[in-house]
Amino acid sequence: MLQPKKTKFRRQQKGRMKGNAQRGNQLAFGSFGIKSMESMWITGRQIEAARQAVTRYMKREGQIWIRIFPDKPITKKPAEVRMGKGKGAPEGFVAPVTPGRIIIEAEGVPYEVAKEALRLAAQKLPVTTKFIVRRDYTETNN
Repeated sequence: MLQPKKTKFRRQQKGRMKGNAQRGNQLAFGSFGIKSMESMWITGRQIEAARQAVTRYMKREGQIWIRIFPDKPITKKPAEVRMGKGKGAPEGFVAPVTPGRIIIEAEGVPYEVAKEALRLAAQKLPVTTKFIVRRDYTETNN
């Protein structure tokens, strides 16, 4: 499961996710990708499930890049605990994703294989996504 090796602070405030992605919103490595269409927190487990789905379908051919990393600690109080008494203990890590953010990129496989692999990955994620292709992509490139 993805998580940072070390953080400066154990707990972090929730923050707000308004507006579109300002960075990480263009294909940088591969010819295919899935782009988020809404704001949400994506957990390390969800990212790992999506990665496994892509890798299995592509039969470990080609290459994939995961463009998000869960580095935001999320806290949770135990069940049936009264209000107050401070912030809860860290429970896991999430990656805040805003609309337009590229989540996964793929390269080195045919268009149909990439489209299906990324569709399977998108099913594992809590956001609606859109399949995108590099502008200068042609079928003979790979």
